Amino acid sequence: MIEEKGILFILSGPSGVGKGTVRKALFEKDPDLKYSISMTTREKRPGETDGVDYFYKTKEQFEELIKDNQLLEYAQYVDNYYGTPRAYVEETLAAGKDVFLEIEVQGALQVKENFPEGVFIFLFPPSLEELKNRIINRGTETSDLVLNRLKEARKEIELMDAYDYVVVNDDVDQAVEKVQAIIQSEHLKRERIAKQYKKLLEAEL
Repeated sequence: MIEEKGILFILSGPSGVGKGTVRKALFEKDPDLKYSISMTTREKRPGETDGVDYFYKTKEQFEELIKDNQLLEYAQYVDNYYGTPRAYVEETLAAGKDVFLEIEVQGALQVKENFPEGVFIFLFPPSLEELKNRIINRGTETSDLVLNRLKEARKEIELMDAYDYVVVNDDVDQAVEKVQAIIQSEHLKRERIAKQYKKLLEAEL
């Protein structure tokens, strides 16, 4: 059978919803997934490795990649660029590996514009009250920042229509199981299977 191309999965949702926790738990259960390594212009920190923690670039190199449309998404924080390199994602997918991207909502919408064939999963809080409690329990936000994050979360939830699936993160293990079911179901979609068999039939003619 012809080797299947990998699928890009994008997990996104409001700040505090638990994207990182779900992604880490998912990777423990599914080690075949490849994490989308980000690119940055910030300095490498002690113990970090290029191509493992980040792809490190100069500001000039990064801006050249922006100009050449070589990033699926990017943003600028505190004078440094961060983004998702298109080449790494496409090469990994071509090798038949699924790529998983955990990202904020605005970045996910950029990816949707640049890579619409990706599968977009919105991680949803059980309630805004629970989201508020999770942000407060981090202990890293002032009361003003908590309010700002909740306002932003309301706006982001309204963008849910741009996604293919919604997973409520009430229980991490259950959320992971649902994401695994999405991955499996995407691989079983008729159009993906049909493409493989069409190539197989053509090869045998």
